[in-house]
Amino acid sequence: MTYLWLKAGHIIFMVFWMAGLFMLPRQMIYLHAIAAGSDDEALWGKRMGLLRKVILTPSLIVVWALGLALAITVGAWDQGWFHAKLLFVVLLTAFHGIMVGRSKKMAVGERPMTEKQLRIWGEFPGIVLAIIVVLVVVKPF
Repeated sequence: MTYLWLKAGHIIFMVFWMAGLFMLPRQMIYLHAIAAGSDDEALWGKRMGLLRKVILTPSLIVVWALGLALAITVGAWDQGWFHAKLLFVVLLTAFHGIMVGRSKKMAVGERPMTEKQLRIWGEFPGIVLAIIVVLVVVKPF
């Protein structure tokens, strides 16, 4: 029963985290064209800050905690698919950190990425999510 509760929580918070990872680049695109120092920039900066503080970072922490608990519970450490999944989760975590850092810069008037770069980077979480789902469901190795 513990396993099922851990799994349910892991999936729920993974969905929250992924939603945030999809939303943050989109919010950054909206902010990109807004003049630095404007009221609109402050509003988008506040929105991005709330997204980070209320959804992204708490979900990231819970996903990692529950995921590690699941791995211990099922003994996943000796399974190849798990190592691959872990690699992609680390990549998503790095993406999270990069985008949070860049969103903070954007909130104070900097534009560290072009709009085109933001659109391309915004596709990354979806691609990685698809790979992770295949690894977890199919367990190809």
